[in-house]
Amino acid sequence: MTIKVLSEEVASQIAAGEVVERPASVVKELVENSLDAHAHTITIKIEGAGQTLVEVTDDGEGVAADEIAVAVTRHATSKLSCAEDLFRISTLGFRGEALASIASVSQFSICSRQADAEAGIRLSVDGGQVGDPKPTAAPVGTSVSVRNLFYNVPARLKFLKKPATERRLIDGLVTRYALAYPHVRFQLVQDGRLGLQTSGKGDRREVLGFLYGADIARQMLEVISESHDFSLKGYISPISLTRSNRKEIIFFVNGRPVQDIAITTALIQAYHNLLMVGRYPLAYLFLELPAELVDVNVHPTKAEVRFRETDQVFTGIRNAVRRALLAYTPVPEIQAVNLWSSRTWEEARQRRDTFTAGEELTSPQSEASSSQVQSDSSTSTATAFHRSGLLRLVGQVATTYLVAEGPDGLYLIDQHAAHERILFEQYMKQKAQSLPGQALLQPASVQLSPSQARLLSEQLPMLKHLGFQVELFGLNTFLVRSLPGIISHMDPEAALRVLVEDFEEDESPLEGEVEAKIIARVCKRAAIKAGQVLSEEEQRQLITQLEACESPRTCPHGRPTMIHLSVDLLERQFGRRGAR
Repeated sequence: MTIKVLSEEVASQIAAGEVVERPASVVKELVENSLDAHAHTITIKIEGAGQTLVEVTDDGEGVAADEIAVAVTRHATSKLSCAEDLFRISTLGFRGEALASIASVSQFSICSRQADAEAGIRLSVDGGQVGDPKPTAAPVGTSVSVRNLFYNVPARLKFLKKPATERRLIDGLVTRYALAYPHVRFQLVQDGRLGLQTSGKGDRREVLGFLYGADIARQMLEVISESHDFSLKGYISPISLTRSNRKEIIFFVNGRPVQDIAITTALIQAYHNLLMVGRYPLAYLFLELPAELVDVNVHPTKAEVRFRETDQVFTGIRNAVRRALLAYTPVPEIQAVNLWSSRTWEEARQRRDTFTAGEELTSPQSEASSSQVQSDSSTSTATAFHRSGLLRLVGQVATTYLVAEGPDGLYLIDQHAAHERILFEQYMKQKAQSLPGQALLQPASVQLSPSQARLLSEQLPMLKHLGFQVELFGLNTFLVRSLPGIISHMDPEAALRVLVEDFEEDESPLEGEVEAKIIARVCKRAAIKAGQVLSEEEQRQLITQLEACESPRTCPHGRPTMIHLSVDLLERQFGRRGAR
């Protein structure tokens, strides 16, 4: 096989494949160039999910007329001069590949003017073919237009996600930079619709308010930790505000968005024993370290870094976040209760006597019958539930579990999972028809992030069928006018947020079993919670409704609603019967 040198065109397209993965990659590189140029205002215009047009305009320092042709050639940069500079990088860009890579797979145009220049300069590049620079009228700053991305590499288009997904990726990207650089005024317009606009006043909490609403911005806890060579600032959520995934855990290192398992783990460890399993905090943290302690020359997209002192960074983040949590989290007051008083025992005895007298026990089954129930409890018990109410309430344990006796042993019931199952089956039985909504006395206004707002807008017809009446009410803001009757007691904002919480990465959010997914998520949030005290009548009603369910043994997410302890097992545990 003959060895040959690749053409410049092929080499450029290979390089572009490492840097330009999708339209969001183009936005990232252009926005970083604007930030390196010390821009105060950055405007991003998107059409066709970034495939038709990506245009980024800033009021930064601009490019000199005699250097604009060099700017679109490979390995051309103003941010490095020697190899040693790679170990003290203080800018976002440094490789000198971005503009050349983008221009090689698009119809590219750049127009720029410096403050001391009488006119601007424009340069066009078509699929890597560089044209001649031409003088033009232009304001101070730079405007880059990228049209028909991947038009000359159609195979790359097949690997892009659906347009809705690409739009959400761009929304999320610009949102993160707006939080990291609050002193810069960002504006994002997608297909003529304003998706994001910040004031550029430098107040990061204000930017949080623009993105997620004033309520969430007020709840976020501020983190400030500084030492000789370590600075961590930003915001984390209290333990009452969580998400079902890690998408809202955002780290910037020296102004650069990064993905690093170590620092994410440090944050999660700081919340150890404070959050439920499967729940994650919101965090927007900005770490500053001396440039020589961070290696950013790891990956072409510059999304990964290496720390010289990883253990120190890990410990610093974990301790700083933990201190902030403990400083803002009040210590609950515990009242001493005498659990062994004669009065407590007397009340328990009276409840037992009244309960036993009011209901007649089913005659006990034979040992063979008991063994059979134990071996096939998930089937036989579910069938028996439909025949009659077989479970007899004993009480509530730890304000989380119900204890009930059945003819074949003891049942421990998770009240939250059980109520999820009940609400889910009630909801699913009614969804064959458009579910009637319960109008709210006062419509609720809910503000979402740009990516969540776009996702919810695409789901509005589906939500209407499920009994939600939601309408767009300003920039990334929605008005909730009614909720399905089954969950009408639920907080409207909580109900709306849970709908979009887990769909941001779903490639087909309106296809397949999406209705069941939405209903399951809403029922999970609407169900009674662990730690909630239930009256004896509420406990009985919960058990009765669970017995009537088609699938009483699990919640809609597959978690068990009950644990069965057979009579045979109890007798063997107490030594009344030998192991068989």
